[in-house]
Amino acid sequence: MRLAKFRFVDPDRNMLYGVLAVALSVVVFAYSARFGQISILAYYGVWFLMVAIDYRHSLGNYGRFHWIIAFGVLALLSVFWSQAPNVTLRAGIQYMTHIVCALVAARTIGMRTLSRGVQAGVLVVLLYSLAFGTYQYDALDGDYSFVGAFESKNQLGFYASLGVYFAFAGLLMLKEKGRWRLASLAIGALSAYALFASKSATSIISVIGSILIAATFFLYLRFSPKQRKVTFVVSLVFIGVGAFAALNLGGLDALLGVFGKDTTLTGRTYLWSQGFEAAALAPVFGTGYQGFWVQGFPDAERLWYDFFITGRSGFHFHNTYIETYVELGLVGAGCLVMLIGVTLIGHVKRLLFERRNTVSHVLLGIMALLIVRSFFEIDVLNPYAIGSFLLYYAAAQLATKPVRSSRQSAALGGQRGLPGQLAA
Repeated sequence: MRLAKFRFVDPDRNMLYGVLAVALSVVVFAYSARFGQISILAYYGVWFLMVAIDYRHSLGNYGRFHWIIAFGVLALLSVFWSQAPNVTLRAGIQYMTHIVCALVAARTIGMRTLSRGVQAGVLVVLLYSLAFGTYQYDALDGDYSFVGAFESKNQLGFYASLGVYFAFAGLLMLKEKGRWRLASLAIGALSAYALFASKSATSIISVIGSILIAATFFLYLRFSPKQRKVTFVVSLVFIGVGAFAALNLGGLDALLGVFGKDTTLTGRTYLWSQGFEAAALAPVFGTGYQGFWVQGFPDAERLWYDFFITGRSGFHFHNTYIETYVELGLVGAGCLVMLIGVTLIGHVKRLLFERRNTVSHVLLGIMALLIVRSFFEIDVLNPYAIGSFLLYYAAAQLATKPVRSSRQSAALGGQRGLPGQLAA
């Protein structure tokens, strides 16, 4: 019976359930505001079912995850100094349980399953948006944009960019074959169409950057690990010099011009300055997790008015680090930068030191995409969001020791433990 249960949570054997669980999660992340609490319960259900079936395997040793959950713990503890404690308590609990779901996914869902699940979920999300979507006036850009079934073109663009990236990963990194190869081609094409229809400069730039970085590592992987390190360092030097020269020669203005932006990033620089002013009032621990954008608070009301946000919700400082600085101060910003930095560097190191690591190759591109977007969006700061789910999934992959898969154990006739049991 234990073996049958383990097959349900074993990444090598739960492809069907895993794809459905990930796809459902992606749809919930996109449209939970539309579908309500029942969709959130469904999201919790598919992941906590894994815990109910085999909690030791699904949860693992959380002592290894201290650096991963530090930011979430701080967000929850900020209820004690929040200027809106009821809002912070609810949001903090949601964020911590969302982190747990991502950690469970990292221990029970393989990379191929994740890729297929995200693509399937993005397909549903985009088809729904194309069928029932609308155009909306963007106060920051001063233009009408196709937002699909979202409230922002950048959210539609984000899901479309994930569809493009995971289609790329499925075709070239995971080397999908047969029906899934055709599916990846179709989903990638639909995602590219939706991406350009959204006119989201952030999404277009971030996915192009992530694909270029992943493609560059194809070249590095042709060398031995020792040669890779030297080539990587030399590449960083050339990229740094090239970026410095481009900035001084007006490259940034040219890039902004391509997407119809100016040096103020259509009002974002003013918004950022307001964020720094707000953070200066509580620079160490902030106003509390999600404790700034609260109806009735003067600063929030003023910025909603300045940017024509009549609904008085769903707005932010359009920068992950400034938003964190305002809500959780320098301590929170430090925890988040540590989480992102350690995750990025960890996957780069695996690619440079190990002969082959497809999981880190795929996740490196995801981290690149999230980091580029972090300067303009807050994808990793909210519960029930695909950005935070992928960040914690990527981080948890580093905190789990690699062990034999169930198929390897079976081939070796291992009898000492459950097939494919994780070491952490």
